[in-house]
Amino acid sequence: MHRSSLLWAALLALVMCGGCFEVSPSHGGGQTNTPASRKPDPSDVALLPGYRIDVVATGLTYPTGVAFDDQNRAYVLEGGYCYGEDFRVPRLLRIDADGRMTSVYSVNEGVPWTGIDYADGALYIAEGGELTGGRIVRVDADGSATTLITSLPSRGDHHTNGPTIGADGSIYFAVGAATNSGVVGEDNAKFGWLKRAPDFHDIPAKDIKLAGENFKTGDGKTTGAYLPYGQSSQPGQVIRGQVPCTGGVMRIRRDGGQPQLVAWGLRNPFGLRVATDGSLFVTENSYDERGSRPVWGCGDVVWRIDPKQPALWYGWPDFHGDEPLTWSDHYQPPGKPAPKFLLAQHPNPPPKPLAKLGVHSCAAGLDVSRSEAFGFAGAPFIALFGDMAPSVGKVLEPVGYRIVWIEPQTGVIHDFAVNRGKHNGPASRIGGGGFERPIAVRFDRSGEAMYVVDFGILRMDKDGPHPMPQTGCVWRITRAAAAAATAEVKQ
Repeated sequence: MHRSSLLWAALLALVMCGGCFEVSPSHGGGQTNTPASRKPDPSDVALLPGYRIDVVATGLTYPTGVAFDDQNRAYVLEGGYCYGEDFRVPRLLRIDADGRMTSVYSVNEGVPWTGIDYADGALYIAEGGELTGGRIVRVDADGSATTLITSLPSRGDHHTNGPTIGADGSIYFAVGAATNSGVVGEDNAKFGWLKRAPDFHDIPAKDIKLAGENFKTGDGKTTGAYLPYGQSSQPGQVIRGQVPCTGGVMRIRRDGGQPQLVAWGLRNPFGLRVATDGSLFVTENSYDERGSRPVWGCGDVVWRIDPKQPALWYGWPDFHGDEPLTWSDHYQPPGKPAPKFLLAQHPNPPPKPLAKLGVHSCAAGLDVSRSEAFGFAGAPFIALFGDMAPSVGKVLEPVGYRIVWIEPQTGVIHDFAVNRGKHNGPASRIGGGGFERPIAVRFDRSGEAMYVVDFGILRMDKDGPHPMPQTGCVWRITRAAAAAATAEVKQ
């Protein structure tokens, strides 16, 4: 099976043909007709030799995460929301051994519910907060819920994500940026939130000084970075920082309290997982080619963060990983202005990321293998949700729609599970019953089984997303009995 890094390189080579790219139509994975139904079929998913895949649950509406209690029972989230302004009632469901699903907790607020973890008899949920602001909620065995932190600034493009529990007992979570690249614009109106929260904008974790770049939209509004829609900025203007912020990773104690900053300057840190060595792996959804300040050609980023070190700035909105957006013309969208720095001074040189994934692959939930029985101990596995073209920008062929793993020492990316067929893409596009949109991976309590949460069918067109409810499912991947010697990866 080919490495997904090779797929990215091939895609990038095609896209670099600027003239061809500008005139070619977009061919994203969601740009297809919606099928009447979905029937997941394990035989349509190709795995590395020695592994098998099974279907655990079907008929879910917008599932986003899974976790396991002390009895190794699976709990799956139905998120309650999809881009395209489709609001539903979110649910926490327990999947019993016989396949039956029981609702454990449900409340009609806080959507989208983006992730879940388990520790010491309780489940911890990240409520994204599209309408109300984000929260981290603990759900006890009897179904009672306690809010640990509330009013997180996540009413924009991106939400409150996570959580993951560290060995120190801390709850790590993230809040995504309000915007694509630091400036509120007409694209945010299309998302729906600008009308609901017209004064909302990005919030830095620490004081920043602006370069004074302003952007004019079709309705005549002029807007600067880190400011509400319609407010222009001045060179040298200082924006005061605060925690909680947007575009950052934070942590709180298990019983709640004030958040502590772990990292900032991240666009949309979606997947978070603390490894057994204490390091924090984070997936970051990178820039789109949209809005007042579009940025082109940015692959999603994977970070390995030491939470014991002082909080660093990770480059957003002026860098892609450790590369400045002003570097050459690499990040200039075809036919549009090249991005300029929004900040007059940068807090620190951004660290080097562990890896960069495919452009628009939409790196989502991740977990780290800890079992030699499963293999690849110490390596992160990542769900690639797949492109959302054409809304995020044009692609010449579908990107993502698979599970990859990364060598933790080198950052080399490998495919682990991908749909069979001559072409890449979701099953609704290429046929068969394989993956639609993997959004989370999680190992069970034993570490010997990987569960993959599949969001379901999501069609895309010029008007935006068109999700299909009750098409989500959960897959389980295990080591086959006849597998060869355990695969190992040094940390």
